[in-house]
Amino acid sequence: MSGFLLRRTLQAAAVLVGVTLVVFVLEHLTPGSLAHAILGPRASRSAISAFNSANGLDHPLPVQYLDFLWRLLHGNLGYSYRLNRSVASLVISQAPNDLILVGLGLLLALAIALPLGILQAVRRGGVIDELTGATTLTLYAMPSYWLALLLIAGLSISAHLLPAEAGQSSGPLGLLADPLGLVLPVLTLTLINVAWFSRYTRAAVIETLAQEYVRLARAKGLPERLVLTRHVLRNSLLTVVTLVGMAVPMLLTSGLVVEYVFNIPGVGLSYYTAAANADYPVELGVTVVVALLTVLGSLAADLAYALLDPRIGTLSADGPTP
Repeated sequence: MSGFLLRRTLQAAAVLVGVTLVVFVLEHLTPGSLAHAILGPRASRSAISAFNSANGLDHPLPVQYLDFLWRLLHGNLGYSYRLNRSVASLVISQAPNDLILVGLGLLLALAIALPLGILQAVRRGGVIDELTGATTLTLYAMPSYWLALLLIAGLSISAHLLPAEAGQSSGPLGLLADPLGLVLPVLTLTLINVAWFSRYTRAAVIETLAQEYVRLARAKGLPERLVLTRHVLRNSLLTVVTLVGMAVPMLLTSGLVVEYVFNIPGVGLSYYTAAANADYPVELGVTVVVALLTVLGSLAADLAYALLDPRIGTLSADGPTP
């Protein structure tokens, strides 16, 4: 198990370094420059040269990348000259709003999708399965921004039940102080993830129901409730755990869109604003944070998978048993 943990950690670190390299290169391939973005298109050559020299942008790209990695290791994500603040302070101040939004959406989605997927699998081919499957397929194929706009049009503009904009405080307490403003953005993320989780849960439960040990448990007269809870649910959770780890990048990208639509003061909205204003340090720093969360989510899923099924770590360490 320790060898499995070590290998997965080293793989995660290698992936993270690779992501930082790709993002760094892409940022430098983007038309324009940080100096022009900050000083303006009419800045003189001497001003641009002085800016590049002061910020180490006149060094060769490999040197700039190593300097970037060194700063990352010390928690320095860069400095936004447009906002006149460090990227790390921006992320720290706005991350609680993202955690509230994404966390509520994920928890509610799991609470709905797991029993829904099990019900669909148990009633496979029935009316409930067909109706639920058609609904989740529609939500699965629907872009998050379109779903958000539909909810605003139906529940806010037409019915006047909920506000179309979330609370505008930059702190988490301010966001929670207006719970009605959180309903539509959380509902958007919940519906998107319910569609994703329930479909895979249904497939995993159907596969588990076909296993010999499930048929044996039923043949022994074990009540259906115990069959589902003791045998089917636990083994199907392996797939769900993997999905939760994979869902981290999707949740973050969907959260970015939802934050923009509902004007939520979070990291996603700041990233969108930075992209629109060519604020490269914010773009680069936030991308690195998202990559780190994605890698950590995948690593956590691998570890949870190994804990739920100890054979995973054994097989990874010793190879398949002949």
